[in-house]
Amino acid sequence: MSTATILLDEKLREYLLNVSVKESEILRELREETAQMEYSAMQISPEQGAFMSFLVELIQAKRTLEIGVFTGYSALVVAMALPEDGIVTACDVSEEWANVGMKYWKKAQVEDKIDLRIAPALETLDELLTDGYRGTYDFSFIDADKINYQQYYERSLELIRSGGLIAIDNVLWSGRVIDDHSGDPNTEAIREFNKKLYQDERVSISIKRRNETKGNDRNSTIL
Repeated sequence: MSTATILLDEKLREYLLNVSVKESEILRELREETAQMEYSAMQISPEQGAFMSFLVELIQAKRTLEIGVFTGYSALVVAMALPEDGIVTACDVSEEWANVGMKYWKKAQVEDKIDLRIAPALETLDELLTDGYRGTYDFSFIDADKINYQQYYERSLELIRSGGLIAIDNVLWSGRVIDDHSGDPNTEAIREFNKKLYQDERVSISIKRRNETKGNDRNSTIL
């Protein structure tokens, strides 16, 4: 039994992937195409995708939010885990990046499950609240600009049902949250967000390190 999280070196991570991550060919193709692009580091890892798929299936989600789409890997992995009548409301400002994923969504025959909204995410989230979707979503994944994390989180709390899940990427920010020499706006925003989240009595939280995640009448937040 270990009293601390095991640090993964590359060899152990490879073993973990081989015995636990069942990544489909379509997901692998999208991930490999994205790996050749500028800003490819913004894509989630296959093990994180597998964990999100597990969570979505575990809570029997039908309606999910994605705040930050990039090239669509996370939207695809969630859509594939949803039932036939499931829906992913996917928010991003870049149609160019989202277009990369669209051909894979179609290839996987889940394009009808993904409602892509190209607009500032806060505008889309406010529209959903105005249109009566408060408390109707089961799951939200936040992986967008860090300055607005607090606002994305608050809107997600309004849209998520009681007992729903909010998964938030980058809360450890590759270790920069504990680096005294890192004082850029994104790092400061994440530090402040983590502090407020820890004090938030409305949710239960758990942090899963992914080579990063923060997630009764309360909601759960998987970070």
